[in-house]
Amino acid sequence: MINTYTSYQLITRDIDKSLSRVQKQPLVDRETKYYLENITKVKSIDEFVDNPRLFKYAMKAFGLEDMSYAKAFMKKALKEGISDPDSFANKLTDKRYAEFVSAFNFADHGSEATVYNKAQQLAVENFRAQAVIRGIDPNSDEVKAANQYYLTHIVDVKSIDDLMADDQLFAYAATAFGMDPEVDTKDFLRKILEGGVRDPDSLANKQSEPRYAAFATAYNFEAFGEEATTRNPAQLSVTEKFYRQTLEEDAGQQNEGVRLALYFQRKASGITSFYQVLGDKALAQVVRTVLGLPDSFVQTDIDKQVKYFEQKLKVEDFSDAKALEKFLTRFTTMWEIENPSSPAQASLSILFSQPPEYGVSTNLLLAIQKMRS
Repeated sequence: MINTYTSYQLITRDIDKSLSRVQKQPLVDRETKYYLENITKVKSIDEFVDNPRLFKYAMKAFGLEDMSYAKAFMKKALKEGISDPDSFANKLTDKRYAEFVSAFNFADHGSEATVYNKAQQLAVENFRAQAVIRGIDPNSDEVKAANQYYLTHIVDVKSIDDLMADDQLFAYAATAFGMDPEVDTKDFLRKILEGGVRDPDSLANKQSEPRYAAFATAYNFEAFGEEATTRNPAQLSVTEKFYRQTLEEDAGQQNEGVRLALYFQRKASGITSFYQVLGDKALAQVVRTVLGLPDSFVQTDIDKQVKYFEQKLKVEDFSDAKALEKFLTRFTTMWEIENPSSPAQASLSILFSQPPEYGVSTNLLLAIQKMRS
């Protein structure tokens, strides 16, 4: 059997290819087609939750498949939404529920929740609001014509250049987000869009007025490329999550260590504190394994656990690709020692094959293996 380190590397070496293989699995392909063909027809929370095939697909995409039976629980989370910090989903320790509610945001978007796209519906909502502010009837023929032109053509916009090239579309978008034509020139707004919002230091995020970040979020070409004007959380992002979840589950059937490594890799960029790590059993298990801590360590005071983690690791390294790779190499190596995928003799040959730059020396691994014997 292939060891943990090698299995993980084979999957992540070309993650797109690995996900493509998952996508082509007959069951995955069949369920995804059904989901995409039917999710846009759903107009209410009850329709969504009471369709077991759609609901289970969505729940699995967010790693909540084991809670698919809890319909009343999920309906409550969906009905309260996420706009209120004290809503049911926001108060749950497990943030997967808030992510789920954000993707299927019936509370905010109503019957449009499954087709909602910020570059489409949000822009139109904002444009109508701006019309009211300027003393124009939002139901006037002029506003209706502008809305119709925008919705007809925005879906064909695949880049920042496309948006800038159509003066009518650009003027509509700028107006919708409260831009001042005297100050917010095309060149400036182009830079806003090019920087996106993923980087805290991007131009949009560094502006004191939130409208710039809102504009870059709605026309998020930096993050979503050609799909920016058509992508919505209830469709494409859910299928992507479903493929990744399936990939991790498939890997876990062969080796739980590989599943944990893939999960940590997926979550790493969003980790900002070790309290967050301790709030997720899988993330915490990976960190404890890397640090060689016994299971009993979980009984230690939480603040002391965090302090110990901070002494040994830098949380910012999880957002650094090279540092994360080194961290997960160490994890897969340590996991293999504690949970060997092959007989001891074969494990020894695996250890010899690991170069020291991966973070654990061969001498140390042999010493640990000898203690186990």
